[in-house]
Amino acid sequence: MTKNFKRTTITAALPYANGGVHIGHLAGVYVPADIYARYLRLKKEDVIFIGGSDEHGVPITIRAKKEGITPQDVCDRYHKIIKDSFKEFGISFDIYSRTTSPTHNKLASDFFRKLYDDGKLIEKESEQLYDPEAKQFLADRYVMGTCPHCGNPNAYGDQCEKCGSDLSPLELINPHSTISGAKPELRKTKNWYLPLNQYQDWLKEWILEGHKEWRPNVYGQCKSWLDMDLQPRAMTRDLDWGIPVPVEGAEGKVLYVWFDAPIGYISNTKELCDAEPERWGSWEKWWKDPDTRLVHFIGKDNIVFHCLIFPVMLKAHGGYILPDNVPANEFLNLENDKISTSRNWAVWLDEYLRDFPGKQDVLRYVLTANAPETKDNNFTWKDFQERNNSELVAIYGNFVNRALQLTKKYWNGVVPACGELLDVDRQAIQEFKDVKEKVEQYLDNFKFREAQKEAMNLARIGNKYITECEPWKVWKTDPKRVETILNISLQLVANLAIAFEPFLPFSSKKLRKMINLKNFDWAELGSTDLLEAGHQLAEPQLLFEKIEDDAIQRQLDKLAATKKANEAAEAAKDYKAEPIKPNIPFDEWEKLDIRVGHVKACQKVKKSNKLLQFTIDDGSGTDRTILSGIAKFYKPEDLEGKDVLFIANLAPRKMMGIESQGMILSALNFDGSLSVTTTLSSVKPGSQVG
Repeated sequence: MTKNFKRTTITAALPYANGGVHIGHLAGVYVPADIYARYLRLKKEDVIFIGGSDEHGVPITIRAKKEGITPQDVCDRYHKIIKDSFKEFGISFDIYSRTTSPTHNKLASDFFRKLYDDGKLIEKESEQLYDPEAKQFLADRYVMGTCPHCGNPNAYGDQCEKCGSDLSPLELINPHSTISGAKPELRKTKNWYLPLNQYQDWLKEWILEGHKEWRPNVYGQCKSWLDMDLQPRAMTRDLDWGIPVPVEGAEGKVLYVWFDAPIGYISNTKELCDAEPERWGSWEKWWKDPDTRLVHFIGKDNIVFHCLIFPVMLKAHGGYILPDNVPANEFLNLENDKISTSRNWAVWLDEYLRDFPGKQDVLRYVLTANAPETKDNNFTWKDFQERNNSELVAIYGNFVNRALQLTKKYWNGVVPACGELLDVDRQAIQEFKDVKEKVEQYLDNFKFREAQKEAMNLARIGNKYITECEPWKVWKTDPKRVETILNISLQLVANLAIAFEPFLPFSSKKLRKMINLKNFDWAELGSTDLLEAGHQLAEPQLLFEKIEDDAIQRQLDKLAATKKANEAAEAAKDYKAEPIKPNIPFDEWEKLDIRVGHVKACQKVKKSNKLLQFTIDDGSGTDRTILSGIAKFYKPEDLEGKDVLFIANLAPRKMMGIESQGMILSALNFDGSLSVTTTLSSVKPGSQVG
């Protein structure tokens, strides 16, 4: 840190309120941001941690149209899901608000108006795609067509999800509107642009010369942008969902979501400070005082917005501080495949909290251990289980349990006095005193993976110390010596409660309760006097528990089902129905006698992998036998009791020595599967179809 700041404003990227939060979001943004906020609070520093839902933009309107509800309905639903999930997971925002709040609406509108009045925006006319049937301009995501790079016929106007290419709507082959299906037209429209090119030299000086300490991935991406010629970027859009552009003649236009959303950090801060001014003071001290440090936690896909566009907005407005650091993470993959919300290839936070109740810290630990800080990383359920069982249970939990159970056994749960120290004691004390400096150094430099690893080393030191000292053996010959061993072990347990509080807050709270340690701060980490002699401990409990194979298999089965559904959906996209056969005279159709039959019984035909034998009530009073080659797709018991359609006047045919008296009607699906045709409601056997 190049400057000593009086306070820190921490922001975490605002998630879109069109879906839940998944482990990629957590690993990339929210877990590291929370660790840092908790760390600064433990150090008694002045800090504010800001979050909220991004409730404008095209993804919201797409989901609303798909579900036949309003965009506000979508926002209300997912804002609650996201906010509740964050709270249950322990993400300790000081406020989690939203960009549809009145406070945000006014602040964002006033911000734009000041740039407009100060002449910091430029007005430009451009050609954009327009839907003549829906009578509206089309955002990129409202245009689909064929990708010019890979031929995917379902590419969006901003990106092809099949090959990953970034696109513009005008590049698509045979584009169409996703709203009406109509072919878009090019029409002229007026919007207001932020002239990034005018700030390029300033950005180069500010970032490339002034922030060489930023993570290589962040610095490198900024440099690649700044090595090109920046172009003006539209700050308004022709949409009907968002904050109206506060300029005369801008009817039907809203603020660009990436202009609107980062201002949400400021408006959410204002909302909090206005509600509790005695605690937080004025919002302006958190955003305009040069003694305030601003840190943005984001994923790598948002680097350009937080490092280039938002700083230019703040610079153009004037009076605001600029981000001091933007520790963006790379992406987290899931089971060696890219996380995708559209394909539902994700571990959703609200589902995890239901499937693994009380195990928030396990996921926090694993996501931090696998944090994609410098490169994309991978989450697997087997690794999740292994880290829980082999590290949290076998190292951390094991040491705590050994120390507390031995104290309960030999001293009735009372902290014994520390006697004369031997070399083994001094070595253990020195090792865990050194941990504080290492953990601090890593946390101060946003290396959360390494910091957590050092915290876990405290437990390793403790296990090694107890194993070397063997108090259960020494007790028989030198009880006084055991007092010292247990005192040092318990001091180390108390240190673990402090060291892990930023990372595993639920476990630290549970551990503090077990050792009756109510208050502590970061400055006490490394102390050997956290627990006084005579201090009464509470009843020991297991800090963590093993995760069994069946719990992991359930998650793997869920992902396998998702993958299968995705493959079927992908195959369905490319499916084209077989050509219609030549027309036939109506009297030939009339020759077919199609009837409803009730399946009285169904069984597999012996020595056949394909055939099922049906016993059909056809309404004649005499049962009919029909064979059908659908055994690969149905179990016999699934069809018994159903009403099915069959051709009644087909000439009998022998198969496998059995005479089949008709044909069950089935539909051939795109993937080669068969679906038996049935009736929507109960129909008398023998009823004709026509």
